[in-house]
Amino acid sequence: MVLPSYRQCWSKLKNSSSDPEMIARLAGQVAASFLDGFLQDGSYSGDHIALLCEMSTAEADPRLTQPAARALFGIIIERLCDEFEGLPAEFYNRVMAQVISFCRRLPAGQSLDRGLIEAGIHRQEDIVERMARIGTRENRLRPDRPPRKIFVLSRATIGADIAVTSVILQRMKGTFPASELVLVGNEKCKQIFGGFEALEFAPVNYTRHGGVFERLDSWHQTRRIISGSSNAENGRKVFVIDPDSRLSQLGLLPLVPDERYFYFNSRSGDAGNQRLSMGALTNNWLDLVSGQAAFCYPGLWPAGKDRRAAAEFCRQLQKTGARRLIAVNFGVGGNLRKKVGQPFELRLLNRLLEEPDTIVLLDKGFGEEESSNTGWLMERMQKQGHQVHASDIDTPPRVRPGCGLIGLHLNIGQLAALIDNCDEYIGYDSAGQHMAAALSVPSVTVFAGSNSMRFIRRWTALGPGSRHVVHVDTLTDPAAIDFDDVIGRVMTARGRA
Repeated sequence: MVLPSYRQCWSKLKNSSSDPEMIARLAGQVAASFLDGFLQDGSYSGDHIALLCEMSTAEADPRLTQPAARALFGIIIERLCDEFEGLPAEFYNRVMAQVISFCRRLPAGQSLDRGLIEAGIHRQEDIVERMARIGTRENRLRPDRPPRKIFVLSRATIGADIAVTSVILQRMKGTFPASELVLVGNEKCKQIFGGFEALEFAPVNYTRHGGVFERLDSWHQTRRIISGSSNAENGRKVFVIDPDSRLSQLGLLPLVPDERYFYFNSRSGDAGNQRLSMGALTNNWLDLVSGQAAFCYPGLWPAGKDRRAAAEFCRQLQKTGARRLIAVNFGVGGNLRKKVGQPFELRLLNRLLEEPDTIVLLDKGFGEEESSNTGWLMERMQKQGHQVHASDIDTPPRVRPGCGLIGLHLNIGQLAALIDNCDEYIGYDSAGQHMAAALSVPSVTVFAGSNSMRFIRRWTALGPGSRHVVHVDTLTDPAAIDFDDVIGRVMTARGRA
């Protein structure tokens, strides 16, 4: 049962407060309490989830509902999804089934309810039972029976789309060259996969930091797109490949009949796959469902204009005497647990610029938080006597021959194209490491925020080139981290490239 104090605190806040910080604090306590029970003895408290659902949907003002939604998804759901074990995956299914069932009963959930009824989902138990069914169903892709169209769902994060979705796109193109191939995802998908031959794009946004209904709305958009290609005459020839996508809430929300739905359970706890990265795991699954043994490294294909601009930018820098270009990205996609911290980042940049004829290209990142962080780093580096410039991909700065730090505001396609023209890449566990690996650019990934061996192995980038991981335990005792030790390990890893 939810402790009375939680329910009483919420009643008081709901009636008398409009303070997002107080709501966030309470929601965080409720979410952490749910996990306490799960971690202690595997207990499931539906009352905790019900309270978080109520807090996430009670107000029209998103400032008051989003803190609870962030606690629900950020503390509970993402934690369960990151474990890569059977029990957490089962708990995720139960949590999201309860969330979906709660939302469908609200006035704002009428379209959600209609869509579920049309798909034959009437009860919370139906969602869980369907998930168990598709998780064990052994659908097969028949190379001798090509579909008319294949919809591939985006994973909704760039790193995962490179590690997983790009492998699926390549394998499907090889297995069914005559079939229409459609990637359902946001504009960033087009920026990194725009050069993939004959790939169509169906725009759908998933709001990772929005409210509950905003997150569920992507299912409605995806369902409409797919149903528009699935009339009575040709519906049997339209397949959907779901790589554990947020667009379907990791398979829980149905899109097509089971026989035309191919679900990749990327969170499998199969002991035989413990050592595999996500890219290798994806290839194994495709071998199984297609009956064809093959292998594709993750890939990305930026648009031609971004490739040309990045190539010219780097060529101009090399004309000034730069012998080494190092791409650096300290973004973590909003997950601050993955950061080692500003003191480490500052020392690393200083160490890199001790090398002669070196230019560090620092991506300013996405969003106000990452931009502020890189701005602080650039200001401090300038005060320490380094040449520091802000630029964009179309206008290389006039720097002293071959040295300095250049901060760049880039979209995701430009970042990929820039990395492709650099000598190496250094960053945290984020999209950048997957870009570098896919482009065969030597890379060092500073992996923080998790001490799970399976998680690190799953999300270590896969590629044909030199890739090294430097793990930093930021969870046990952050104050005890020896930054110079970490930087020394980074430098040693670079020397093995």
